[in-house]
Amino acid sequence: MSASQNQLSDFKKSLKNGPAVATVGNGAPIGVKTATQTVGPRGPALLQDANYIDEMSHFDRERVPERVVHAKGAGAFGYFEVTHDITKYCAAKVFEKVGKRTPIAVRFSTVGGESGSADTVRDPRGFAVKFYTDEGIWDLVGNNTPIFFIRDPILFPSFIHTQKRNPQTHLKDPNMFWDFLTLRPESTHQVMFLFADRGIPDGFRHMNGYGSHTFKTVNDKGESFWVKFHYKTAQGVKNLDIKKAEELAGTNPDYALQDLFDAIGRGDFPQWNFFIQVMTNEQAEQYKWNPFDVTKVWSHKDFPLIPVGRMVLDRNPNNYFAEVEQIAFCPSNMVPGIEPSPDKMLQGRLFSYVDTHRHRLGANYQMLPVNCPYRVSIKNYQRDGPMCFDSQGNAPNYYPNSFGGPEPIKRAVDLQPPYKVSGEVFRYDSADEDNYSQATLFWNNVLDEPARNRMVENIAGHLVNAAEFIQERGVNMFSNVSSDFGQKLREALNLKKQGKL
Repeated sequence: MSASQNQLSDFKKSLKNGPAVATVGNGAPIGVKTATQTVGPRGPALLQDANYIDEMSHFDRERVPERVVHAKGAGAFGYFEVTHDITKYCAAKVFEKVGKRTPIAVRFSTVGGESGSADTVRDPRGFAVKFYTDEGIWDLVGNNTPIFFIRDPILFPSFIHTQKRNPQTHLKDPNMFWDFLTLRPESTHQVMFLFADRGIPDGFRHMNGYGSHTFKTVNDKGESFWVKFHYKTAQGVKNLDIKKAEELAGTNPDYALQDLFDAIGRGDFPQWNFFIQVMTNEQAEQYKWNPFDVTKVWSHKDFPLIPVGRMVLDRNPNNYFAEVEQIAFCPSNMVPGIEPSPDKMLQGRLFSYVDTHRHRLGANYQMLPVNCPYRVSIKNYQRDGPMCFDSQGNAPNYYPNSFGGPEPIKRAVDLQPPYKVSGEVFRYDSADEDNYSQATLFWNNVLDEPARNRMVENIAGHLVNAAEFIQERGVNMFSNVSSDFGQKLREALNLKKQGKL
């Protein structure tokens, strides 16, 4: 029996004194758990039945709103250990010395599906890591791909709508999906990743993770660098072919969730090696691509991976709702030494995530144990709100004050040094900012011929369900990557229509 199959038996074995006494919410013991209070054996129920009202009123409120994106996911806990010194690039305490361990929580997820959907679908995978550092929470919230579909956050709601359901039919709609993507050709690079072999990873343990965005790090001298973060799976990259993925979607839609839980349960703790790429300010000004464009990667030849540490997951959640459903990752959760970059998508996420959690979980979501920066003591001037259970006692609730309220930190070196920005305020549409050059490199240099053919067949199998004019637009878009790509796709679409592929 696997760890997931044995869970209830393991719980029973952990009880030293047998079952505990059942209670209602106020702690009072319950004498009868299987019947409501009624007037006689057939009579109506009584409003005075506090046990029933406690049970049912809580049940009616059990679910918090589902995540709009990344609704289906799995979580685990472990630690991050520094194996290489990068203090010359970053003064964050999480990296302060080789051998240092920091507790972490990780949530993996699909993107477009609902909470009950299959996790073996063709979809990007969320890869979010919460570091419980000595100076507060650092959340590195990324995906299993180093790039994204769009580069301007104002397009994000529309993009996600196209990955969801048609507002009238409530069905997934290939026209919506491909209409948007072919009208925004900056998506080309990520679409190729999605329909290539890595578009369906074999569970969460066998995929890489990426911070995706560019971040700024500052060292203890006040020097700053542009950085990208990478996780490389120590288990090796493995992917599912379409037939196997479809089979699992029907027989075990929770395949990836179960695989992670059972691996940790049997002591086969998954690991990832952590790397950074580093770019100086001077290099960023001269680089051939915009280093803050999340639809593009940095060349590993130009900016090689620098080893930093390893991430190990060695504990399953004790309660899924409390530790996975209520965990809240925010790109704005940064610590001294790590800052945002001008990446427009990152800038948009700095607001969107915290706003989502305040809606979904409440204004005090950071007080929940799984989100609490428990290695530091929170001292601020925020008070009250729904479900506030730590209002910081009798300390002053205004600043500045003369009565010993918390003060800003005084450092020898400012870890948030000033930097210059300039330019005219305007809405700059980024639709035509070099959408194909890296996609062409991916086609020519990363994929071999069999991988190209599989990707073409995958795209054709999905695109064929869209309207003819959208199919034509798709062929033209991929022809801008390579004329060979466009020709192969046109031929595959024709074969699909004839039932020959």
